[in-house]
Formats: sequence, C-alpha cells, structure tokens
Amino acid sequence: MSLPNLAIDPARLWDTIMDTAKIGGTAKGGIKRLTLTELDAEVRRWFIAACEEAGCTVTIDDMGNIFARRPGRDNSLPPIAIGSHLDTQPTGGKYDGIIGVLSGLELLRTLRDAGYETTHPIEVIDWTNEEGSRFAPAMLSSGVFGGQFTRDWAYAREDRDGVRFGDALTEIGFVGEEPCGQHPLAAHFELHIEQGPILEAEDRVIGVVTGVQGMRWYEVTVTGNDSHAGSTPMPLRHDALLAAARMIEAVHQIAIRNAPDAVGTVGLIEARPNSRNVIPGEVFFTVDFRHPDDAVLASMEQALHAALSGIAEASAVTHAVSCIWNSPAVRFDAECIGAVRHAAEQGGFPHRDIISGAGHDSAYVAAVAPTSMIFVPCARGISHNELESAEPEHVAAGANVLLQAVLAMDSTLVERARA
Repeated sequence: MSLPNLAIDPARLWDTIMDTAKIGGTAKGGIKRLTLTELDAEVRRWFIAACEEAGCTVTIDDMGNIFARRPGRDNSLPPIAIGSHLDTQPTGGKYDGIIGVLSGLELLRTLRDAGYETTHPIEVIDWTNEEGSRFAPAMLSSGVFGGQFTRDWAYAREDRDGVRFGDALTEIGFVGEEPCGQHPLAAHFELHIEQGPILEAEDRVIGVVTGVQGMRWYEVTVTGNDSHAGSTPMPLRHDALLAAARMIEAVHQIAIRNAPDAVGTVGLIEARPNSRNVIPGEVFFTVDFRHPDDAVLASMEQALHAALSGIAEASAVTHAVSCIWNSPAVRFDAECIGAVRHAAEQGGFPHRDIISGAGHDSAYVAAVAPTSMIFVPCARGISHNELESAEPEHVAAGANVLLQAVLAMDSTLVERARA
C-alpha cells in the first residue's frame, strides 16, 4: 500500500495551539475553559470558522458535538473521524485534548494545501464535556454517542451550582438538530498527550494506545451533627469531617493493596457548614478508582463499601455512597492500532504500545466504530495542571502519525470494499 508523501506544517500547528490557548488563558500559562461556558462557546465558534475556512461543512448534534467534514471522492461512505475535546479543567493546560482537535484541523489544512482527495470524507470532531469537571461524569456526550447514556439523562446532569447540562447547552446556543449517535463513522482516531510519565522516561515519541483502563466514580456523603467547637466534648462529637478523613485514607489503602496498576483518588471535598468554630455536620467527597481489569475494580468497590461502613459505625456518623460512573476497560480495534503502529514505524519515531490510564472520548466511540489513539509525551507526566507541557516536535510527530494512520485506513477500507 503506497501512501502520499504528505506532512503537516509544524509551525502552523504550534501557532494554532498557542493562539487558541488565549481563549480562557490563565496567568500561569494554562487554560480555564469549562464546558458550556461562554469561553467554551468562544473557542467553538473559532473552531467552526477555522474548519469552514479549510473547506469543511459543519454540523452539530443535540449534545453539542461539532462535526467538521471535508468531502471525499465518495461522500456516500461514512467519514473517518479525528476526535477529541476543547474543554479544560479549572486549572487545565494547553494540550490535554486540545492537540487532538487542532491536529485534526491541521490535517484538514494539509490535505487542502496539497489538493489531496481521500475516498472517504474526513471529519474532525469536538466532543462536548470530555473533562467532566463541571458536569459529571466525564466523556458525557461521547457516552451518549456510544450508547452508554441517554440524552435525557445527560441533559439532567447538574453542576455544583444546580445548573442543568441541557440548560447550559441551550444558553450557549449549541443544541444541534442531529440526534446524538445517529452519525455513522468508518473509524475514529484521537491524538492526545500521555498524561503520564512513561513515554518521557523511556525516551519514546509515540505511544500506540491499545486500550483504556476501567474507571469508576463514586460520590460519598457523610452525615454527623453540627455542634460548637468549644463546648462539645471530644467523646460526644459526631464529626463528619473526621470520619471522612479516615475514609479518604481507606481509599488510598485500597489502591495501594491493588498496586501497581490500581489508583484511587479523592479529588473533591466539601465540608458543611464550613465554619472554623463549628464541628462539620456533613461532608461530601468523590472517589475515583481505576484499573485495567474490571474484576479488580469490582473487588475494590466491595472493599470501599466495607471500609466506609466500618468507619461510619466507629465514628458515630452515617454515610451514603453511590457509583455515578462505571466505564469498563476498553480494547481498541486491532486494525486501527496497526495503522498507528505502522505510521510510527514509517516515520522513524521511537514508539511503544501503551494502555491509557486516563479516560478519553475514544473509549465510548469504540463501542460504535473502529477506534485507536496516539499518545505523545508530556513533561514529567504532568496534566490537569497549568504547568502541563509538550515539546513542539513531539506534537508534530503525533500529528504526522495521525495523518498517515488516517490515510492508511482510508486506503485499507477502499481495498477491502473492492475485494
């Protein structure tokens, strides 16, 4: 199979990354662009205009997912898609998800400049609410697309201020006409920073992502009694925060017992009434468990329930726990993985197979379309942080692997149809 000798413009791609980072840019060099805010709407409008300028038509579905399509020679075929996200964490970096969308845009520009026509249409997708930092769970809209969630359930998700996802989507004007999920894809590729230290430690440029580990999110509410900090004796307290602290330590120990592959995180905690001289009567916190084996995750969940119940009883408080998100481990498509691996080899980039420790939209898209991902290193593995950093040459390498993998898949699918 002979592929065209095309390459992206690395300077143009890097300039695009830096220019769009100004939308929601922070003083520390990161981005705060929470989903369905006005800043999210601003970068969406920019993305649509840039894609139209590159010769694409743009459609939006009723979850706000944006599809920018470059025509192919046979537009009756489903498109080969490149998807990721433009929303960020509250203290996010310039690269997480963003390089996936903007490298897709650069791929479209490269094809336009070369006058190269694929057989399949090529699409770049901005998936809504990948991060889940405002509306939980993460990857909400790709989850609807992949059949994991219903649209109505997703619309009813509320942020910490009680704003519903559906209302916020309407407010920024991005409720499209196409029902989410009724958009067939021939294949889906996603370029992303690794968000971990492995590639950098091994001096590899490309991670060939073979799958995504399983993830479960929980919400825990611990209830005791508010009482005066100065006049309530220690033995008579029902301190929800003290109990929560012991529970948080239990989360850590459960992950340690299942190491090295297991991780457990408490990333959000709220104590009420949150006054310095009142013993907290209620605490809310979240738990994030991850492991490549779903059976191990199930045992970790059992251990969590047992630990929380024991601590609550010993601390004279009550508790409630619910699993709000269960994302099973995902194995990506062998043919898509092979296209990425071959593109890395042909480009001469040091590479290795890798399982993603983070969740990505591709995990849900994989349920309805052949899918794989490409990782590039990030400095010291730092992500979800304003200090997140990637080297321009690594981003360019990832974009070129993406380009060649997409072109290879286009040729493969055409040859298969002819056979």
